[in-house]
Amino acid sequence: MVNAVIDGKKVSVPENTPILEAARAAGIDIPTLCYYKDLNDIGACRVCVVEAEGCERLLTACNNAVEDGMVIHTDSPKARKARRMNVELILSRHDSSCTTCVRSGNCKLQSLANDLNITSVPFEKELPPAGGASVFPLQRDSSKCIKCFRCVQVCDKIQSVNIWDMTEQGPRADVGVSRAYSLEESDCALCGQCITHCPVGALYERDDTEKVLSAIDDPEKTVMFQIAPSIRTAWGEYFGLSADTADEQLLAAVLRRMGADYVFDTNFAADLTIMEEGSEFVEKLKRPEGEKFPLFTSCCPGWVRFLKAHYPEFTDNLSTAKSPQQMFGAVAKSYWAELTGTDPHNIFCVSVMPCVAKKHECALGSMNDACGDADVDVSLTTRELVRMIRAARIDPSAMEKQPLDRPLGTYTGAGNIFGASGGVMEAALRSAHFLVTGEDPDPDMFSEVRGMEGVKERVYDIAGRKIRTAVVNGLGNADKLLGALKSGKANYDFVEVMACPGGCVGGGGQPIHEGEFMAAKRAPVLYRQDKASSLRFSHKNPDVAKLYSDYLERPLSEKSHHLLHTDHHAWDMPV
Repeated sequence: MVNAVIDGKKVSVPENTPILEAARAAGIDIPTLCYYKDLNDIGACRVCVVEAEGCERLLTACNNAVEDGMVIHTDSPKARKARRMNVELILSRHDSSCTTCVRSGNCKLQSLANDLNITSVPFEKELPPAGGASVFPLQRDSSKCIKCFRCVQVCDKIQSVNIWDMTEQGPRADVGVSRAYSLEESDCALCGQCITHCPVGALYERDDTEKVLSAIDDPEKTVMFQIAPSIRTAWGEYFGLSADTADEQLLAAVLRRMGADYVFDTNFAADLTIMEEGSEFVEKLKRPEGEKFPLFTSCCPGWVRFLKAHYPEFTDNLSTAKSPQQMFGAVAKSYWAELTGTDPHNIFCVSVMPCVAKKHECALGSMNDACGDADVDVSLTTRELVRMIRAARIDPSAMEKQPLDRPLGTYTGAGNIFGASGGVMEAALRSAHFLVTGEDPDPDMFSEVRGMEGVKERVYDIAGRKIRTAVVNGLGNADKLLGALKSGKANYDFVEVMACPGGCVGGGGQPIHEGEFMAAKRAPVLYRQDKASSLRFSHKNPDVAKLYSDYLERPLSEKSHHLLHTDHHAWDMPV
């Protein structure tokens, strides 16, 4: 332990404790900008500077440790003047058009400037060109980048994709795309974690809200929304609503007020995915000769992009089952269209997802099996949904809940837990057990795969067969697992991978809370809803059963393969 004095308070902390953490433990707040706990402590912004007696230069609190006997002043005239000047210099190179920025009201730099009472900038404004691609799902505005390098750190340390890199040095230092001329030409997984870790509006998703509004205004269009399971844990956060209040029924009322003709639940398609993917896994187990193991889940497009870019030799290990988003669109523009007598070419299918990569997935040329049009027309992030609700001047707390439409709105608890890491695996094993034995297991039999742990390995016995499973969240962990498989150090039968830490509940399209890892708070909501559900097995979904009996015949039928499965070789990642 070392002893020091910070702003007149005596502190005793373990050796090598950063000044910033020691101050926070003592209830003293030191402002930061580039700092992100356990990820970024490079002192790039120099906003956290403090003065230590006997030390001529100011110290950055985030990456300088407390030393025994130190007397530290966090708000001395010297530190205060330097901190203010550092923020003013950052603002001189930052496009401060806050009124038209997607992060206005939720921007670390904006709040810091307000806290420091900065009302003008004494330095000449010099902005780099904005840049950015108009069509790529991930957008970057260089004129708003503050060179904090958080995007570089999260992409390297957490996701192992290494898209971003520092270009130039000193005052010319900037962030650019590594190993490619542009984002479109890079092997970006579109996980969106760089967006959620950016403290300003330099990174954001492509805005597709006007496309949706145009469809709503078109009298020829039948506009339907599908709501992903993890959305119900997060969309109400901006409005101060609890997850139990801001459920899918309240969101259904909001969407209908906005002009939606129908509101369905992607959980229905999650149950459908389990029937196809679970059956695919069981068939592999029955005839393992010549099959490639492990079978990888394919419902996360960020993960699929990562695998195809970094480990293309495992592409054939991916389940051919489409993601729930795409299965829903395919069924809506075929089965539902026939059932209701609706022209499928006039159906405009909108998904609300926690994800940026879903924008790329629904635009793939191979995702048009229902009627030749795109199965899903537009995929919105949770943040885009919130902006649409705000623009429509809707107060969700003043609305009455409404049921979702059927028959594509019925779901089970198994479909509901898709949004959390381990949820796909657990739901699949529940139904795989039934498909093999003809009996339902205890629905919580496979609950060991839950949790925020990066890699979870479990072996389950189903009818005497040992099933080796792994559940992975975060692409950095996926990289390690694939490396182990490639070298022969690991061996599994079934593997679930989600690109974002914690799964979809921590997705790159979810609401941003500075410095908070929200996945661990959102996931329990899905499990509570599963526990309370009267149906907890995907094969018990009555509307899914009716879809098979009336239209698809059975899982893995010829019609199921046409509508619900895809060829992962039909498109390529940039090389």
